[in-house]
Amino acid sequence: MNFEDMSEKEILSIANPIMDNLMDASTEIDHEKHIKNYTERMKKITTKEYLQKVCEKYQAEKGFFSERKFVAVFKRPTSVAIIWKQSFTKAKGEFVAEMVLVYKNGKYLCDHAMVF
Repeated sequence: MNFEDMSEKEILSIANPIMDNLMDASTEIDHEKHIKNYTERMKKITTKEYLQKVCEKYQAEKGFFSERKFVAVFKRPTSVAIIWKQSFTKAKGEFVAEMVLVYKNGKYLCDHAMVF
């Protein structure tokens, strides 16, 4: 799989549902749902306890995820980074949502995700 050969539209058609799931699962603080599209590396990092702690902290400080707008795709042969402008329900201002997508064992998986 060479991500450089894919269009932004193709990449977003894969990445958006994965990011939607990550955001919904973190809002619900649902660990099993949250790690559904994670690589094994990410699953080891994102324990149930870690997810609980991170989600409770951002929800108390910033509220919940609201509008997300696509900004850019950065293509590499074996991965792609997608950047969105992210808003929250309580915190003012603009935040960055990012995800690194890889293709492993016949599946598109998230190998990194962060909102900052």
